[in-house]
Amino acid sequence: GGDIYASAEFDVRNTYKASLYRNEVKEAFYKLLDTFFINLKNDKKIPQTINPLNKKPDLSIDWAKDTTIEILKKINTFDSFPGLKDEILGLDVYLFGAWVEERLCGSTPKEILAKRDGAICLATIDGALWITHLKEPNRFKLPSTYVLKERLKGIKEQRIPLIFDKSYKTFYEISCDIENDVAYLHFNFHNGAFRAEQCMRLKYAIEYLKEQVKVLVLMGGDDFFSNGINLNILEDSKKSGEDGWSTINAINDLVKSVIFSDEIITVASLSKNAGAGGVFLASACDYVVAREDVVLNPHYKSLALSGSEYHTYSLFKRVQKHEAKKLLENCLPISASKAKSIGLVDVIYQLQSYKDDLKNFCKNLLIDENKFDDFIWDKEEYLEEHKEFIEKCKEMEIDVMHPEFWQEESEFHKLRYEFVYKICPTQTPLSLKV
Repeated sequence: GGDIYASAEFDVRNTYKASLYRNEVKEAFYKLLDTFFINLKNDKKIPQTINPLNKKPDLSIDWAKDTTIEILKKINTFDSFPGLKDEILGLDVYLFGAWVEERLCGSTPKEILAKRDGAICLATIDGALWITHLKEPNRFKLPSTYVLKERLKGIKEQRIPLIFDKSYKTFYEISCDIENDVAYLHFNFHNGAFRAEQCMRLKYAIEYLKEQVKVLVLMGGDDFFSNGINLNILEDSKKSGEDGWSTINAINDLVKSVIFSDEIITVASLSKNAGAGGVFLASACDYVVAREDVVLNPHYKSLALSGSEYHTYSLFKRVQKHEAKKLLENCLPISASKAKSIGLVDVIYQLQSYKDDLKNFCKNLLIDENKFDDFIWDKEEYLEEHKEFIEKCKEMEIDVMHPEFWQEESEFHKLRYEFVYKICPTQTPLSLKV
């Protein structure tokens, strides 16, 4: 609310509220920033009066009357906060992550038809939709199957190919577009957070695509590139140490498959923000391309973790030692331009032309066949020569991380709890004080 000094219109995608804020709203903000400051200085504004709503919007789903699209719109309106309240199999929950299903249908609205990769598929009066995440009152968001657990006994896993071809509407996390020996691999994991099984599926996808193309581009998801391991899953686990350990080893195996892709060129496309292990997944690629507006958080320390993902190899290979230590110790976000100035990013493209510029960048990697062959030859030689050192870096990382996951007195458990439950700090962290 308040007086309006600058405004812009944009097309609203059929997506959830938070995704609009992270994309269209943010992009409109950047376009308006200069105009805003000029108008603010000149006090050029449109007076705004806030009128209270005369009627409360309908906040609930009527499964007996609402169509699939109507339910989708209601869930999207309240995603990612606070979620749309409902009841499933006798459990009060908030719904998140709705995807239309085109092939499955049921005889009874709200009937659970299938499950897939943590999501559940519910019948509607005219079709079905997937719900990827649920949240119980006073708890935190989790994949739907993690919340419903034994209530889903007898519900079958409805599988799709490892890399979905997007030939019909359904829920999927991994997809790929191939254009002239270049594969653009999308991994749309919720909030950019990786579970162990997601890491394994993505690794298998990469291993498959290595045999199909000459250039592999890691695209990330619709709202984030990657933010490393999923902390909500660890907080929910009765064996957080065991699950944390399996997840960090799974993401390490994923990063290893990227580093040792010696038969292709790998490119990380940072068109969305990235944090923690997600930054170092990107840095494992041969090239890192970023959009001008992205923000990176290349650190773990604020959660009392030392981190892995081969970062002591990939980060220090790209960035000078003193700069790398500052990134890991200061726990501050950096812009794409800052990342490029220190070597963490190779190329930056403008927001408006990013997609075309990225495609041209990848095409140029293949224009000169001799140059491509020389690159692959040099890469194979380098990896063979440094294989032992690279693996040693990872082994040293997980040696340090072991007690952080397994020891009861580890500060990670407390900080993870505060992060997951969104407990605000009571004072400014020392690293932010000037």
